[in-house]
Amino acid sequence: MITKLDSVLLPRKKFIYHYKNVRWARGRHETYLCFVVKRRVGPDSLTFDFGHLRNRNGCHVEMLFLRYLGALCPGIWGYGGAGEKRLSYSITWFCSWSPCANCSLRLAQFLSQTPNLRLRIFVSRLYFCDMEDSREREGLRILKNAGVQITVMTYKDFFYCWQTFVDRKQSSFKAWDELHQNSVRLTRKLYRILQPCEIEDLRDAFKLLGL
Repeated sequence: MITKLDSVLLPRKKFIYHYKNVRWARGRHETYLCFVVKRRVGPDSLTFDFGHLRNRNGCHVEMLFLRYLGALCPGIWGYGGAGEKRLSYSITWFCSWSPCANCSLRLAQFLSQTPNLRLRIFVSRLYFCDMEDSREREGLRILKNAGVQITVMTYKDFFYCWQTFVDRKQSSFKAWDELHQNSVRLTRKLYRILQPCEIEDLRDAFKLLGL
């Protein structure tokens, strides 16, 4: 584990507060990102590292993760030797908020340059996705088109995070009120957002993001 990353395990109260998939998440101005990094070797995957990050010094957590990517994924860009292959990695994020439009765009650009990296994102809540013409909605579509699997967290995902990333001190995970209902509502919303776009729709999306 890299010393500059946050401690491996999240305090219980902090996890519940930031990951609770409530309809009105007032006061939750930070984004937390729990991650699992796996190195793919042929048909098998080997867990390589895990931990969590949060926004720091005005840097969004998604971009902060990319700063540490070289240390988390040794050999992802190769070692420079003649004929040496770059290692392939699979990364899973569990985020308290979905990425903003700018982070979505930068992630898509980064992934287009890193074909040996596969990214899955599970989100607890959708960030500024209420408006039909939201830049954040277009950003999520661009991420999907870049090959990112985006999914709303369900009970089993919260349970997995509780077991994996939380300093739970043997305490069991207890679902909060309306966890399932809110997950279903957000899943339906994300499904509508990520519906296949026509070419003209994609042109409008790039225009909206200033491309």
